[in-house]
Amino acid sequence: MITRFKVNGFKNLVNVDLRFGPFSCIAGPNSVGKSNLFDAIRFLSHSTEKTLIDAAKSVRSEGQKNSDIRDIFNKTGNVFTDHINFEVEMIIPESTIDHLGQKAESAITTVKYILEIKYNDSEDGELLQIEKEELVPIPQNVSKNNLFFTKSSKWTNSIIKGKRPNSASFISTKTDENGQKIVYIHQDQRMGKTGKRALQLPRTILSTITAEYPTACVTRHEIQSWMMLQLEPSALRKSDEFDKRKNAKIQANGENLPATLYRLNLENPDKDIYQKLSNRLSELVEGIKEIDIDKDDKRELLTLMLKLKNGTTFPARSLSDGTLRFIGLAVLELDTTSTGVICLEEPENGIHPQKIEAMIRLLKDISTDTRYETDENNQLRQIIINTHSPIVVQLVPEESLLVAESKEAYDDLRKTKYIKTLYSPMTGTWRTKIPNDKAIPVSLNKLLSYLNPVPKSDVDTNDKNNFNSVRVADRKDVQQLKIDFSI
Repeated sequence: MITRFKVNGFKNLVNVDLRFGPFSCIAGPNSVGKSNLFDAIRFLSHSTEKTLIDAAKSVRSEGQKNSDIRDIFNKTGNVFTDHINFEVEMIIPESTIDHLGQKAESAITTVKYILEIKYNDSEDGELLQIEKEELVPIPQNVSKNNLFFTKSSKWTNSIIKGKRPNSASFISTKTDENGQKIVYIHQDQRMGKTGKRALQLPRTILSTITAEYPTACVTRHEIQSWMMLQLEPSALRKSDEFDKRKNAKIQANGENLPATLYRLNLENPDKDIYQKLSNRLSELVEGIKEIDIDKDDKRELLTLMLKLKNGTTFPARSLSDGTLRFIGLAVLELDTTSTGVICLEEPENGIHPQKIEAMIRLLKDISTDTRYETDENNQLRQIIINTHSPIVVQLVPEESLLVAESKEAYDDLRKTKYIKTLYSPMTGTWRTKIPNDKAIPVSLNKLLSYLNPVPKSDVDTNDKNNFNSVRVADRKDVQQLKIDFSI
């Protein structure tokens, strides 16, 4: 779970400092930087398993079909910055299993990961170079004091555990007597061995960690688990082969939906998984009787099936895009093995306006409930969504909303103006009450565009090509209706 995310120099993200709760919604117009924030999270996640070059190529390249490595750096005019800095405070699990099957148990569950990279335009060395990489513990008392969102002591005590003697780093960067930067990997035990490596490497040190360094290993797996959901209807409609059913998990694009649901039903015979899913889907689609998985022994295929109360049965391939995305998220909610951070763009897509509230309720329910301690029924899961929908903005909890907007600023170093993205919370919510924090509440005029989203028409009604140009929003009866219902 990300509690604080700081990034500087990544695309149009300049000196961004965001605090997150269990459920967060970032609202803003197109091209303001909502997706760039997700790209920054994605880049960090991919850097724990790929080279820096491959991690950079995995995020979107602005306006180009092919990725340009330089595109991840902030640009003012035609000048790129040379450095990108990340600093992430997070809550990590108590344990994990590394890729060799070894168990790693973290010494402390609250840590800060720091990564600074630079662009190398010389002929020597890697194109992207690491300037600094560190993993440091955050003491329990500091962590608890830095969680400003609403939560119970039961929830806090169930996730913030462990300690680190003298607050010593797990990964640190120092400069040796020859001026060369060296990264050190420290054992969890005070007397454990320390490894060291020069920073002239194509990948982060964290990406190479195994259970030999337990807390760093758990941190690596936590960051790797950050999921950028891009649920594709074509993937959600697919049937699955039998051999996927034992360890199936829904992928970021929605693959493995039938196999995951089938596995959950087998693993939880006392929970009636199919009925739980049917009950959840009934909030979106009326007349639902049941959802189950058709097991075709002849073709060895698993297919999701939906049955209505009138007896009509539909396979997944016949369902709408919005319904399939909703089912995918609902299955994710039921899968208690899926933990960590889940990012989702525009969850309202394909959902009827009257049913968007059901989608918001589902997303909130997927995230951890901070009223109760974490357990198998209340996993440490975090949801971050972005949107430009006025309906979504009006339905999310006030403390969850961040409004993204562009603002002109001045770069003293480069002596030029540039555009940066601000993320503003609602006034009176927990983000505006943090001591010494610089969060600026969203202005009412910015918020008004989400409360009254239809601007006055500027269409020339005398234009012969617009003979029927009176919009629904401009009709007198509709205007009166909005007044009557205070819309």
